[in-house]
Amino acid sequence: MAEAADFQGTSASPARRWLRRAGALLTGAPLLAGLLQLPVAAPAQAASSDSVSVSLDSLTPSAPTDGDTLTVSGTVTNNGKQAVTDAHVGLRVGPQLTTRSDIDSVARHSDDPQGGTGSEVGDKYEEKFDKLAPGVAQHFSISVPVDKLGLDDEGVYEFGVALSGETSARPWPRVLGIQRTFLPWQPSDAGTKTRTTFLWPLLSTVHMTAKTGAGDLQTPEFLNDDLAKELAPGGRLAQMVDLGKDLDVTWVIDPDLLASVDAMAVGNYRLQAADGTSTPGPREHQAVAKQWLAALQKAVAGKEVVALPFADPDLASLAHNGTSVTGSLSHLKDATDVAATTVKTVLHVTPTTDFAWPVDGAVDRSIMKVATSAGADRVIARSDSLQETAGLPYTPSAARPVGGGTTAVVADSRLSTAFEGDLTKAGAATLAVQRFLAQSLEVNSQTDKQRSILVAPQRMPTASQAQAMAAAVKALQGGTWTQPQDLTATAKDKPDPAATTRIPPASAYPASLRKQDLPRTAFEQIARTQAKLDNFRVILSDQSRVVTPFGRAINRDMSTSWRGHRGAAEGYRDGVEAWLDELADQVKLIDKSETKLSGRSATIPVTVQNNLVQPVGHLVLRLESTMPTRLEIGGKAYYEQPVEISGGHSQSVKFTTSANANGRVAVIAQLYTEDGRKYGEPVTFDVKVTEVTPTVMLVIGGGVLLLVLAGFRMYTQRKRAAARQPEDDGPDTAAKDPDESGNPGAPEGRLPQESGSGSGADDPEQPSDPAPDTAPESADPSGTGERVDR
Repeated sequence: MAEAADFQGTSASPARRWLRRAGALLTGAPLLAGLLQLPVAAPAQAASSDSVSVSLDSLTPSAPTDGDTLTVSGTVTNNGKQAVTDAHVGLRVGPQLTTRSDIDSVARHSDDPQGGTGSEVGDKYEEKFDKLAPGVAQHFSISVPVDKLGLDDEGVYEFGVALSGETSARPWPRVLGIQRTFLPWQPSDAGTKTRTTFLWPLLSTVHMTAKTGAGDLQTPEFLNDDLAKELAPGGRLAQMVDLGKDLDVTWVIDPDLLASVDAMAVGNYRLQAADGTSTPGPREHQAVAKQWLAALQKAVAGKEVVALPFADPDLASLAHNGTSVTGSLSHLKDATDVAATTVKTVLHVTPTTDFAWPVDGAVDRSIMKVATSAGADRVIARSDSLQETAGLPYTPSAARPVGGGTTAVVADSRLSTAFEGDLTKAGAATLAVQRFLAQSLEVNSQTDKQRSILVAPQRMPTASQAQAMAAAVKALQGGTWTQPQDLTATAKDKPDPAATTRIPPASAYPASLRKQDLPRTAFEQIARTQAKLDNFRVILSDQSRVVTPFGRAINRDMSTSWRGHRGAAEGYRDGVEAWLDELADQVKLIDKSETKLSGRSATIPVTVQNNLVQPVGHLVLRLESTMPTRLEIGGKAYYEQPVEISGGHSQSVKFTTSANANGRVAVIAQLYTEDGRKYGEPVTFDVKVTEVTPTVMLVIGGGVLLLVLAGFRMYTQRKRAAARQPEDDGPDTAAKDPDESGNPGAPEGRLPQESGSGSGADDPEQPSDPAPDTAPESADPSGTGERVDR
């Protein structure tokens, strides 16, 4: 029964109203008691059985102005077990949100049907469904003039799309599902516009190994063909370029990505195989790489380009675990120096190189020190790391002088993280865009003071994340409360004197990020590889063929992209070091077997082999006797000779030795660089010395004497026989004796000169000269080993 106050001209007395309320309370007491005895889970079960999900797939325009028509589309899905009848999708406009925290609160409960979102816009702007069967999704699309939404003051409004209906178990109309989002309302230009810088990161993972081929082009080897997939139409990097070309953004580029694509564009690249070999990359990917580079060159023309150090080194890992390892910071300096050259060569633009970007903008004092050690005096941080402590009622400008001539350019954390997570579904992407725009407008509404705000999204957005980012930036460009600005201009803007400039200590660094830091052992391995490279490069005639690919590979060892992939990072570092070891081992000493010396002096050859295709030099070969009292080399314990060898050849280096006693002596051959560092493994072999004794000489002398006596006897016998011949033949024959007639003809009975006796043009071989241990040096290739181009 209606109260008297519900009728015009009547009024109930206070006493009567009190009696009615008391009676209603007594009547409802048993009902209340019964409700209190119901199981607590009953309401939750009822709600879950009636649940309907609402997906807001599209809301255009994202930031409407006067005269626009707002179009909302999406799907509703009955997740319950009962059909929903008398259902309709309606639009709801909630209250104006006045703080950034209010926006966060609505976003946390965006699909809770128990929360209110104002009243529906009206029956005219709804879509009805006679029945929603369980498990069935229905599409909807509703258009409404903006002036029908009841938007009053400029600002951010809560906006919802709700499905109302009833079920057989609960046959009364109610909201069964809702999706809340935000509607930024700034119909005319704001009096003061926020200057907004949006970074457009163009980075990828590590793709190239340290290996290159033997030709003049040094055919590169890739870990896999994933880069080609990213560059192909529809790929992540292809979309980043296609979307970014029309946006007012600052491009942030890893030079390693450009170098990798450029290497692929040249053609004839190879792909690493599981068995350690490599296979040719598809030829059609060369055209894909060329097309992508051409599109990127056009996209960045006239835009600001910031080049990160080569391969985007992990500044946090370097600061936390690398600075104690000698030489680690030099790699960061090297990566910074090569960045500008790479970008200018490939893109034909001069980049800015004085910005450092730690992962997620998280900084501490050690990171700031490392980030600026290579010459960068501006560090991109984030507001959840460099938190405000002065209680400012507004978001301050990004630039913060932190001392020592360094500027921290602080990105807004809410705006920068708006596009993280899975945005492959249209509903998730739409919500991300609307939330971003709402936060941006709320920042502008905080104060009339003009500020510069930085947005630094995740380093490697997915294709769907990039699409959402592009939609948000386009809405800002066409909006009425912001204006675009380059990163350099934002860094130079006047800082807010009340903004915090205190860099947090290392203890404040997020534990989740610290777990992903490269360990100290990684930097120790990098230092070991660098030392090997320094030793190897000294002997090369063309150092660039080795120093450049290995130098870039060492930069990639430190890449930020290895975070969360520790096993893959270790495998890559192991591969770089193993390949360097294999190359260095192409210049080595050939093993020798035992050498015998039968005499007091002789020469010992030692062979050095070069299986590289380029000549090597600046090497010294040392041969050292372990027992110089028994065997001297070059008149002392050891002797050294310089070594230079053509590519693909071997060279025998001969050492003069002198023996002082019989016996076996171990001899060590070792290569050194000219600066005195050992190169390669030594070769040890035995030299067996056998001296010629007096007894042996007596035996030899006796044999020679017997031969002489036998020859003399033969001569005298023949002489006597010749003397008797004239007596038998008569006078005529005797007259023809050359000894008496002087005939120069050869005497018939004269013995010829003994072979091997006397002095001839060639000296006889001496017993002390042994046969050479190796063949003489040849100008032809050695034929051993594989030619390796370094």
